[in-house]
Amino acid sequence: MINSLARSKIRSAIVALTVAAALSLAGAVTVAPTEAAAAAGVENEGADCVVPGLPDAGSLPTNSRLPDPFRKLDGTRMSAKSEWRCRREEIKRLAEKFVYGEKPGKPASVTGTVSRTGITVNVNHNGRSSSFSASVALPSGSGPFPAVVVLGGFGADTAAITAAGAAVIKYDPYTVGREGTPRTNKQGAFYSIYGASSSTGLLLAWGWGVSRIIDVIEQSDGSILRADATGVTGCSRFGKGAFVTGAFDQRIALTMPIESGSAGVPIFRGIPGEGAQSLSSAYGEQPWLGDAFGTFTGSPARLPVDTHEMVAMVAPRGLFIMDNPHIANLGPRSASVAALGGAEVYKALGAGDNLTYWSDIQDGNHCANRPEWRTPLQQNIQKFLLKTGNAAGAIRISSRALGNLAEWRDWQTPALTDSGDTTAPSTPGTPAAASVTATAAALTWAASTDQGGSGLAGYNLYREQGATDPQLGQSTTNSATLTGLTANTQYQVYVRARDGAGNLSGNSALVTFTTAGTGGDTSPPTAPAGLAASGVTSAAANLSWTAATDDNGVTGYDILRAPGASGGTFAQVGTSATTSYGDTGLTPSTTYRYQVRARDAAGNTSPVSNTAEITTQPGTSTGGCTAVATVQTQWATGYVIQPLTITNTGTSTITGWTATFTLPAGHTLTGSWNGAVTVSGQTVTIKNAGHNGTLAPGASTPSVGFQASRPNGNTALPSGYTCA
Repeated sequence: MINSLARSKIRSAIVALTVAAALSLAGAVTVAPTEAAAAAGVENEGADCVVPGLPDAGSLPTNSRLPDPFRKLDGTRMSAKSEWRCRREEIKRLAEKFVYGEKPGKPASVTGTVSRTGITVNVNHNGRSSSFSASVALPSGSGPFPAVVVLGGFGADTAAITAAGAAVIKYDPYTVGREGTPRTNKQGAFYSIYGASSSTGLLLAWGWGVSRIIDVIEQSDGSILRADATGVTGCSRFGKGAFVTGAFDQRIALTMPIESGSAGVPIFRGIPGEGAQSLSSAYGEQPWLGDAFGTFTGSPARLPVDTHEMVAMVAPRGLFIMDNPHIANLGPRSASVAALGGAEVYKALGAGDNLTYWSDIQDGNHCANRPEWRTPLQQNIQKFLLKTGNAAGAIRISSRALGNLAEWRDWQTPALTDSGDTTAPSTPGTPAAASVTATAAALTWAASTDQGGSGLAGYNLYREQGATDPQLGQSTTNSATLTGLTANTQYQVYVRARDGAGNLSGNSALVTFTTAGTGGDTSPPTAPAGLAASGVTSAAANLSWTAATDDNGVTGYDILRAPGASGGTFAQVGTSATTSYGDTGLTPSTTYRYQVRARDAAGNTSPVSNTAEITTQPGTSTGGCTAVATVQTQWATGYVIQPLTITNTGTSTITGWTATFTLPAGHTLTGSWNGAVTVSGQTVTIKNAGHNGTLAPGASTPSVGFQASRPNGNTALPSGYTCA
C-alpha cells in the first residue's frame, strides 16, 4: 500500500517555474526543473463538480481572441490553484457540447486480459456489448513496465520508446470508431454501445477505447504493465486522437501528439488565416469532431472554448507536442499558439516544466522519426512514466511557424495562490461491504470532517494492490457502489477523504470482500471443433467452426492467429459471439494458422480447437485505381492538394497502390502526408502508407495530400495523375 504521506507528496509535487523572457531565433525557451507530477488515479477527477448551466449555441457571442482559461462560467476568475479541478471540468463540458461530443463515463462492466503479447477488452453496458484488442511489445527486463499506447501503430518512435524502458501498446482506433462512415451510421465498438447515430465524434470515441484499455490494466495483477504509468501517442489523424485522449483521461501520465493538424492541437481561430486544412474540410473529411461542431466551421470565433484550453486540460501532467513547421496545411503556427496559451495554465499551476512543444526540426516529411525529438522523447518517458528523470520541458518553436500569443489574448495570467488550507481531512472510518455480487459491492463508512476550512469535497476509493493501488471510484457522500468488479475475486479497499483544496486524508482501514462467482461455475466449455477457412483473398479469410458446449452456456469465442506454417506464437486477434469470424488486413501471399477457443459467463475458457492453415492470395486486383486531386488552398507562391483521393475501381480488394503525377516546371514539393514519396525531376510518385493501402472495391482513401511551392505569379498546377 502507498502510505498517505507518500501520496500527499506526489499530489503536491508542483512547484513554480520561470520562463525565459525572450525567444531565440529558433523559438527556444528553457524552463526550470521541477519534480514530475503524477497522473491522477481516476479518469476524470472533476466529475463531482457542480457546473453552472452551459450556454446555448444560439446565444454565443463572437470573440476573435482566445477565451480566458482562468474565467469560470460564473464570470469570476480563478485565484487559487485548488480551483483548477472544477474549472477544468467546466472546460471539459464546453468541449464536449460544442467540439467533440460527449465522452461517457466507465461502462457498467469492463473486463479483459493482459498478457505479454496483447490486451483484450470486453465491454457491457445497458444490454449492449462490444470487444476489441491491442497488441503489446515489451522492452527487455522483467517488469512491470510503463506503457505507451500508439494509436494506429503510427506515432512516436517505438524503438526509442522500448529502448527507454517502456512497453508499446499498438491500438487500432478503427476497431472502436471506423472512418469512412456517415455521421448518421457510425461504426465500431464505441458505437455498438452508444448507438450508430451518437453525436460523439471519432476522436473522443478513440479516446474512450484507450480509457477502457487502462481499465483492464488497472484490473490486472500488475505483474506485466503498471496501472499508474500510461502514455499515449499518434501522428496525423492519430495525433488528433492522441491529443484528445490525453486531455480527457487524467490517468494518462504523458500525452505525445505529433503533427496533428486541423481538429488537433492548432487553435480553431487561427486555422482560417494560416492556410491550414479548413475546418469545414476537417469536419467533412471524417466524423472526427462531434456533430455539433458543424455549425462552427465557418465561425470559430463563436466557440466558447479553443484548443489552448484542451492543452490546459492535460495540466499538470506530462505533455510533449511534436510539430512540423514545413507543412502549412498542418497549421503549425496555430499549434504553437495553442501550446503557448495552454502553457500559461501550466505555469499558473506551478507545473510549466511539464510541457514541451517542439517544431524546430529540419526534415519536413510528414510523420518522420526525427533525431531532434529522440532525446526529449526519452527524457519525457523517464520523467513521467519511469519516474527516474527530472529533465525540464522546453518550448522550441521554429522561426518558420512562430505564433504570437499576444495577438490572440486579451487576458493575463493570474498569480494563483496555494490554498491557505493545507490541513487534510480526518481519516474516514473503516468501510463496511454489503450487497456483494459477482460484479458490484456497496460500501459505507463513518464520515470524515474537514480540518482546514475549505470544506469536505468527497472521498476516493482505492484497491490495495501492492506498489500501485488503482482508484476504483469517487463519492461525494460516505457511501458508494462499486461496479465493474471481477467475479470470484478478493478485493481489499480503503477510503481517503478529500477537501476543497485537494488535501487527502490518511487511508482508512481495509475492508476485505470477495465477489460472488457466476453460479460457482468452474468448468470450461468443450473445445470448438471443425475449424475451417473459406473465402481466402489476398487480405482476408472467413473462419467457421462447430459450436462448443457448456453447462451454463457459451458466451463467445476468442480467435487466435499465428504467423507461418510452423513456429510463432498464437495471439488473440478478435472475438465472435457466433461460430464464424472474418479476419481482415492480412498480407498477400502469406501463410497463417488459426485456432479458436470458447468462453462461458464465468470467464472459463476451453481448450483450443484444431488448427486451420491458410495462405493468402497474391495481391492482384481486377481493374485498377484512380487518383483525383483537390486543391484545398493556394497562394501566390504555393498550394496544398488535399485530398489526393485514391479510389479502387476494380472488383476485388487491393492491398497497395502507387500514384504518379507531374509538377510544373519550377514547382517544388515541400511536404506530404499519409504516403511514401519519391521525386525524380518533376515526376512525383506516392505509394500507400501502412494504414491506407488496403481498399475494398469502390472504397477510397481521402487522407493523402501534399504541399508545393512555385514561382510567384505562376498559377500552374500538377497534372497527369495516374494510379496503379
